[in-house]
Amino acid sequence: MFIGAERWSEIDPSWPDTPILRFIPGADSGTLDFFVAQVFGDSLDDLPKADLLAILTANVSAGRLRALNAERAVVERTREEILELVITEIVRPAIVESWSLTESIFQRPAIEAEVAAIPNAVMEFRSWLTWDFITSPQSSDPATAGVFTAILGSLWVTLIAFLVSVPLGVGAATYLEEFSKGSKLDGLIETNINNLAGVPSIIYGMLGLAVFVRFFGQITSGIAFGMADPSTANGRTILSAGLTLGLLILPLVIINAREAIRAVPKALREGAYGLGATKWQTVWSHVLPYALPGILTGVILSVSRAFGETAPLIVVGVSTFIVVNPDSPFAKFTTLPVQIYQWTSRPQEEFQRLAAAGILVLLVLLLAVNATAIFLRNRFSRRY
Repeated sequence: MFIGAERWSEIDPSWPDTPILRFIPGADSGTLDFFVAQVFGDSLDDLPKADLLAILTANVSAGRLRALNAERAVVERTREEILELVITEIVRPAIVESWSLTESIFQRPAIEAEVAAIPNAVMEFRSWLTWDFITSPQSSDPATAGVFTAILGSLWVTLIAFLVSVPLGVGAATYLEEFSKGSKLDGLIETNINNLAGVPSIIYGMLGLAVFVRFFGQITSGIAFGMADPSTANGRTILSAGLTLGLLILPLVIINAREAIRAVPKALREGAYGLGATKWQTVWSHVLPYALPGILTGVILSVSRAFGETAPLIVVGVSTFIVVNPDSPFAKFTTLPVQIYQWTSRPQEEFQRLAAAGILVLLVLLLAVNATAIFLRNRFSRRY
């Protein structure tokens, strides 16, 4: 196919204007680096930025190139960054087949025979749960896919849900336990709170879609503040998701906070009143500090549920594939549970392994969040 061409640019104008060296590596060469060195006369480390950019654009798919440009324009990147992209996207060997740990231990002869039948294949043991996996964004290539973007999205959404539900939940619990006069309205509110705690999460997703995404779309998309992103002008943002999860866990926060406040000894209140404290002073300075460990326990359970939710986020409009890290409440997003769900729905076994690694990351994050909350709870328990 190269008989009528003397230079690579004669085949494709976007390719480097360098002579074609009449050397085709053998099937046992094993690396693309060797092929590049023979074709271009230089190693990748010696090629200028323009040649590296040409190699990148000619060998990656159009969709992957759009994703890279969405993250940051490729032409604006430095030579070293483009070189890293060439190595990551093109040179790095592709995964042909993968096996679980059990299969690797008990079926090794069969695996070795299968590898021997694949030309240029190299068998290696690798862990899917690595630091690169944690710090890399999502990718269509399982060898380079990671969960960093999903982790940031989960933290953003959970933080907003926490900021919405905890003040409202503790305030509502304080009113119902300390200031309520037992009116019919208070009884209706209490009944509805107990009922809402058992509503399926998908219903909250539909509520969030109707209220936060559509009705308040101008606010949740950032248009009202002049901070809108064209890709999230429809209101499907982190803020909408966080508010939806905030409503989801609000009844749980209220119920647990009420139980904690109800457990405060009556003698503590009477002692404060005997010293001349007002109702508000008693609640603020004595009741709430004493009940704080129990309130934090309820918050731990509620935040853990919000961190692992998937169904309401899918309804609100979470992205299933995104490589750009969220940088504001008005950005599009994905979360770790949604990322795991997306990987498990793909047919390639490699993505099943990634899903298992993602589940481990999710468990570690939940344990870390819970451990922090338990530490704070125990600290306040000793203080009061």
